[in-house]
Amino acid sequence: MSRRDWNLPWDEYLATLKPHERPALPGSPATPDHSTPMRWAYAAVGILVALTGSLGNAAVTANIPQLAGDLGVTIAEATWLPVIFVMTNACMNLLLVKFRMQYGLRLFTEIILVVFLATAAAHLFLEDFGSTLVVRGIAGMAAAGMSTLGILYIIQAFPAQHRLKGIIIGVGLSSLAIPLARLGIGPLLDHDLWRAVYMFDLGLVLIALPAVFALKMPPSQRVKTFEKLDFVTFALFAPGVALLTAVLGLGRIVWWTEAAWIGWALVGALVLLTAAVVIEYNRANPLIDLKWLAGGDIVRLLLAILLVRIVLSEQTTGAVGFLQQMGLGIDQMHGLFWVMLLATAAGTLTSALTLNPMKLWKPISIALALIAVGAFMDSHATVLTRPVDLYFSQALLAFAAAFFIGPTMIIGFGKVLQGGGKNLISFIVVFSIGQNIGGLMGSALVGTVQTIREKYHSNQLAEHIDLGDPEVVLRLQQLGGAYAHVIGDAAQRQGAALKLLQQQVSQQAQVLAYNDVFLLISGAAAVGALWVAANHFRPRIEARRAAHREAAQAAAAAAVE
Repeated sequence: MSRRDWNLPWDEYLATLKPHERPALPGSPATPDHSTPMRWAYAAVGILVALTGSLGNAAVTANIPQLAGDLGVTIAEATWLPVIFVMTNACMNLLLVKFRMQYGLRLFTEIILVVFLATAAAHLFLEDFGSTLVVRGIAGMAAAGMSTLGILYIIQAFPAQHRLKGIIIGVGLSSLAIPLARLGIGPLLDHDLWRAVYMFDLGLVLIALPAVFALKMPPSQRVKTFEKLDFVTFALFAPGVALLTAVLGLGRIVWWTEAAWIGWALVGALVLLTAAVVIEYNRANPLIDLKWLAGGDIVRLLLAILLVRIVLSEQTTGAVGFLQQMGLGIDQMHGLFWVMLLATAAGTLTSALTLNPMKLWKPISIALALIAVGAFMDSHATVLTRPVDLYFSQALLAFAAAFFIGPTMIIGFGKVLQGGGKNLISFIVVFSIGQNIGGLMGSALVGTVQTIREKYHSNQLAEHIDLGDPEVVLRLQQLGGAYAHVIGDAAQRQGAALKLLQQQVSQQAQVLAYNDVFLLISGAAAVGALWVAANHFRPRIEARRAAHREAAQAAAAAAVE
């Protein structure tokens, strides 16, 4: 089919398409049978767009301490930067999906790319914290569109029979952002702090922009979708989610009971979200179909997404945080990050190649089982544990993170298509918020449990240190011996030895606390794996029971005759 047909009116263009080339939903592009060179071109642009949209936030998330120093703010203040990105990113799909349906994919693409370019360029001229915060919020909105755009380009690269594999690969590309950022951003920071990172981000956008304009996607069907109440719902729902995001992202840092705004934010989130629910529940054509979301299959899917994202915080927050507590820098973990990157890529490819639309719950259960094994292995860490000791366990977690995400999206899309496509926005919102909020919940859980258990173990260890104990006295003498050539006074040397012993006790308490966190995550993942496996086998068990009942009834009827 000629690309000149793309300029035809929609009804005429639709008539030129074969059944498998037609878009499944309004706002989605047609998927004509492209030539092989065109498929490779779409794949290249899709990868470029997906990574462009995710690398910037990954760089910020992975390098908060360096960014805090560059902006002259505290760690708690700098943590607002990734949090505000998630705030806007999680909510924007409410409007972006409908915008794409009503105004078309081409206008959607142009606006998203121009906004993303503007935010990337703005970083180069802003040096104060407040302005950077505003720009990160706008970047979160644009990135929501960039991730969608990347997936749509990847889908164009696959023929009809392999299109589901394209969805899995497109969704999995975002998982590569964090390990790539940790591997590639460090050298940039060494040269010119964050200006070099912003230049790199801007360079990616300047490459992606002409690539997307040069290689346009096929047309999409337009339908009128916006209603006035949609904007009322968004005005309530978005700030409600934003307040909840702020609480989850910063609660463990400012501490839950120490900052009064945590409580007020939770109250505000509850009021706003309740108001949005009341409005949507009584609408004839809701923006978020709560009745559909309350269905058993969708509730189970949301719980599975939240559970996996929560337990995956063992890798993003737990393992890296543990190694940093042991005194290791990011540069010393590059080998571990390479392992994570390769395992993530392997998980995405394996998920695509082994996809079975009839057994989509199975990879989710396998992913949770792998997380349970990996976290259990990490729960035996000591003060001597180094990145090389975590290669295998973290490879399991990175593989699982990429292995589960594609099937969850396909399960949701399947439910949407079964309902005629009208619940697309509801599912996209659930998927996006489940991913974002689940990740924040996981980090909050890991940080909170680790802090509480560290205090507990510190007190327990301190109680068993008796300065009259011969072993403690001998240990202090050994530690003080290290200062013998620089501290002549015995009392000062004893004080220095005691301070060093306290540091060692604190470090050991940190290790024990992280081990408790890893063990908790392992247990939660194991329970989740069994629960998901039960959901996977439940239809088969029910079918067998029904078959047995029918056979028994037939036998009884035959006996009566």
